[in-house]
Amino acid sequence: MSSIESITLDVADPKAATHFYTAAFGLDTQVLLRASEAPTTGFRGFTLSLTVSQPANVNSLIDAAVEAGATPLKPVTKSLWGHGGVVRAPDGTIWKVATSAKKDTGPATREIDDIVLLLGVTDMVASKRFYLDRGLTVAKSFGRKYVEFATPSSPVKLALYGRRALAKDAGVPVDGTGSHRLMIGTDGGPFTDPDGFAWDAASA
Repeated sequence: MSSIESITLDVADPKAATHFYTAAFGLDTQVLLRASEAPTTGFRGFTLSLTVSQPANVNSLIDAAVEAGATPLKPVTKSLWGHGGVVRAPDGTIWKVATSAKKDTGPATREIDDIVLLLGVTDMVASKRFYLDRGLTVAKSFGRKYVEFATPSSPVKLALYGRRALAKDAGVPVDGTGSHRLMIGTDGGPFTDPDGFAWDAASA
């Protein structure tokens, strides 16, 4: 396995979800959708992050998401690391939009630099080893707190974060049960990771 080829979100209404993601973030081929009524409650154990180049782009995307029907979880704020905010899409998926830049360098755009899938894990050492054993290599690592893998050709980057820390970052309680409502497409599936996230062949 060398990359994430696609991510598929399980949603109750694919038509409505397609409208939301197009209106909010301008996403189409990067995020796939399929109909599902799989039971799920609370935190699903993952978030998706959009990294952009400047604060004005954060504001533009967050505003568009809220206007399209997203629920704000964390208002856009400045911090030591940059500028960002968090929303929950109507289908329940949590999205963070952020930049490390402190100042704008031009007019606001809706251009997205990277999409990052953050998986909340119970045992960072075990989960990191699991993915290393499947051929991924580490791009960034901060002890047992955060790991980002090198997937330069992927439309979506993969990172691991402690589940409790990820929930806190998203502004939601850590508790959750049922389906993750997520399928990750790869060139090396199918398998299920230690935290129950399902991977499958991208063409499936």
